[in-house]
Amino acid sequence: MPRRLFRAPLTWVAVGVLGVGAAFGLYWFQPWKVVTDNQVDEQLSEVGAAPPGTPTGTPGTTPTGVAPAGSPTSTRPVVVSRGEFVSHEHDTSGTARIVRTADGEHRLELVGLDTSNGPDLRVWLSDQPVRTGRAGWHVFDDGRRAELGRLKGNRGDQAYAVPAGTDLAELTSVTIWCQRFAVSFGAASLIPAG
Repeated sequence: MPRRLFRAPLTWVAVGVLGVGAAFGLYWFQPWKVVTDNQVDEQLSEVGAAPPGTPTGTPGTTPTGVAPAGSPTSTRPVVVSRGEFVSHEHDTSGTARIVRTADGEHRLELVGLDTSNGPDLRVWLSDQPVRTGRAGWHVFDDGRRAELGRLKGNRGDQAYAVPAGTDLAELTSVTIWCQRFAVSFGAASLIPAG
């Protein structure tokens, strides 16, 4: 009986469909990432806090981008905003901070990030408020956002350039976003330093 079953064309069609389905499932869900970690240890800025009243835009400018007369610019990196991660879909911890570098550019630094690995993880700045629990899982694709790139690793220290012209006064949160399943793994509110 089993020998006759494998001679039937319908059996081979079923085996082919199951094989394609299994391959698609492995690609889509990438289950091995549940048990693997990607550690990143990039050099982060040696920073101080921004002086009180310092705008988060380009150094020596107001949030609208106009330079006040006689305003000094910093010659060393300063933290302009920061926040602690809260967990959403997966347990997530660490600190996010926006750093203005000595050359006036901005970058997002993730300090001590610890989250789950997953498929198609991105780092986004967003205008959405960070909510705890399930209420915060799906809000970050609702408003304005700036994608800074793919998550380099689910553990460790890492930095991402913030594109010039990004409105940091409006994009006040960061999320580790799973693009494939449209869910936040974890997020942090970026609170002005000082």
